[in-house]
Amino acid sequence: MTTKTSELLAVAAPRTVAVVRGISDDQLDLPTPCPDYSVRDLLGHLFDVLINFQVLARHGEADWSGKTDHLTDGWRDRFAAEADRLVEAWSDPAAVEGVSAGMGLPQETVGDMALIDLTVHGWDLARATGQRIAVDPAVLAAGHGFMDAMGDTGQRMGAFGEPVPTTPEATDLDRLLGRTGRDPAWNR
Repeated sequence: MTTKTSELLAVAAPRTVAVVRGISDDQLDLPTPCPDYSVRDLLGHLFDVLINFQVLARHGEADWSGKTDHLTDGWRDRFAAEADRLVEAWSDPAAVEGVSAGMGLPQETVGDMALIDLTVHGWDLARATGQRIAVDPAVLAAGHGFMDAMGDTGQRMGAFGEPVPTTPEATDLDRLLGRTGRDPAWNR
């Protein structure tokens, strides 16, 4: 079985996994568009996203306090495996039903949070390491829908920075990035 959330994650995840596989060890200390995160830090955060959003899909309470070093031997393969597990966890129709015990939000919204984290942080890592990432139009549409519903709340909670204005000619991806507080023209 699948859900709309798992279908979108199944499109987004392989693209972020490809970026992660393209990161060399000598790039781990580079800065990213997230001012407080190096590539290494952002990879650690994204590992936590993959793992914790699996728990949230099962209506559990995620633990964001851990400081596990995920970048040990075989980390690229483990990242890919966790991304697959994330898609699988959100494939269960029960994953998108009801309200999240851990976050107090509709489960569908929680699934969209996973999607936007995977997508935007995939872009962050690609930009930081000189790679490109293509984002599917359906994923972009879901990201904009999430920002319409939760962008202001996310900004107040510190999940997103101040919106960065974009031009009328900006792509849908650039507009989404700007809405999350990223400068689409950022480079190291």
